[in-house]
Amino acid sequence: MIQPKDKSILVYRFSALGDIAMIIPVLRSFFKTYPDQKIIFVSRNYARPLFDEFDNLEFIEVDFNQEYNGLKGLIKLFKVLRKKNIKSIADLHNVLRTKVLNFLFKLSFKKVQSIDKGRADRKKLIRKKNKIFKPLTPIQYKYCDVFRRLGFPVDLVNHEYPVKPYLDDHSEEQKLLSLCQNKQIIGVAPFASFEGKSYPLDLMQNVIAYLQKNHNVYLFGGGENELKQIEIWDKAYENVYDVSKRFSLSQQINIINYIDLMISMDSANGHLAANCGIPVLTIWGMTHPFCGFTPFDQSTENSIMIDRNLYPSIPTSIFGNRVPKGYESAFRSIEPKEIIEKALKILEETIPHHN
Repeated sequence: MIQPKDKSILVYRFSALGDIAMIIPVLRSFFKTYPDQKIIFVSRNYARPLFDEFDNLEFIEVDFNQEYNGLKGLIKLFKVLRKKNIKSIADLHNVLRTKVLNFLFKLSFKKVQSIDKGRADRKKLIRKKNKIFKPLTPIQYKYCDVFRRLGFPVDLVNHEYPVKPYLDDHSEEQKLLSLCQNKQIIGVAPFASFEGKSYPLDLMQNVIAYLQKNHNVYLFGGGENELKQIEIWDKAYENVYDVSKRFSLSQQINIINYIDLMISMDSANGHLAANCGIPVLTIWGMTHPFCGFTPFDQSTENSIMIDRNLYPSIPTSIFGNRVPKGYESAFRSIEPKEIIEKALKILEETIPHHN
């Protein structure tokens, strides 16, 4: 372990789970290059399980609705963090909250670097008129760039997936996995934060109903309405299992390590699976892989997108929160058959994990 005299890099990102999950491959490559460098990572409490694999990382959780609410709360958070032995700050979020913290740290003569989100290029990609349809830099590389500017170049070519977690025979995760009866396991995460990123549930039900005939299907989700829908599918189909209700996020990550494929929207579970080295079939709605949020190390062939010849305004937004007039049914142009065939093709190319 490093000694207290060694200074830490303070890193923060407060946003959605998927954005935070995309940091994990960067941190793995970072620690491979700088094994003795300590990082203090500040984020919301739900993200804590993502960082369990790192020995040299201290996780600090923040609640902006309670203890650190408003400007006074940010000043209080700064005072807490200032007591840590920090040499530099990597702001991987670049929003008003982090700008306030950055300003305070700069007054304390700390080196601060923030992510360049490339907002001008984003606007060119999502605008309707004179759209410039070309890929933006993947977010993982933008994270790397922040560390480079702090004097810590990180090369994702050096990334290595960790060993799969050992699951005791009596663990709840292993009990679920043992039900697979030598069938391949397909994870399905049918939900996303916005309607513009969520494949219609009646069509997704067709996908699930077909795939569960010869495979085990594990369902992942989070919100109250999502859990209700998952419960319905769990009861309706013999080989469909509700993973969300029974398992914590840490346990879900353990399970994801042992599935054969994840079918996901442009959402967090795709990134969680990609971090485990699991093939991810991503279904894109109003967003697009060009926005820079493709799951890590996944083939472009593992993406299914709406036909832009029919819907040329796609991507309509970076986060899928805009569904333009006339695009309400755009997602329905992706047939369940296309998803099923692509999933089966990926599974054929994948060496089965189960004996």
